[in-house]
Amino acid sequence: MSEELKNTAESSNPTPPEGQPADSMRDKVLNAIKSVYDPEIPVDVYELGLIYEINIYPVNNVYVLMTLTSPACPSAEQIPGEVEQKLKAIEGINDVQVELTFDPPYSQDMMSEAAKLELGFL
Repeated sequence: MSEELKNTAESSNPTPPEGQPADSMRDKVLNAIKSVYDPEIPVDVYELGLIYEINIYPVNNVYVLMTLTSPACPSAEQIPGEVEQKLKAIEGINDVQVELTFDPPYSQDMMSEAAKLELGFL
């Protein structure tokens, strides 16, 4: 994942709801997203760099801006739907919106070091 996009995805951490630890909901959201895999690639969508932005609002509404490896991805409907489903399953989440974009276009440079190692690019 590119540093700029990774920083955007990781920096979206507004004030948590009263009585909830600061990183608790953010950690749950990240863990849920990291449990979604592209069926053709043995790396989760977060490490692949497909997540461009994550916003968690004080009322526990979650917004995710993501991409796919290509506009012709055979899993184009499956992956965003699975991200949404996993996030909605988190206790305390009120609403989830997953938006798909191809701007900027995906490139292998967006992968984390771990993803590159897993796929043999390093």
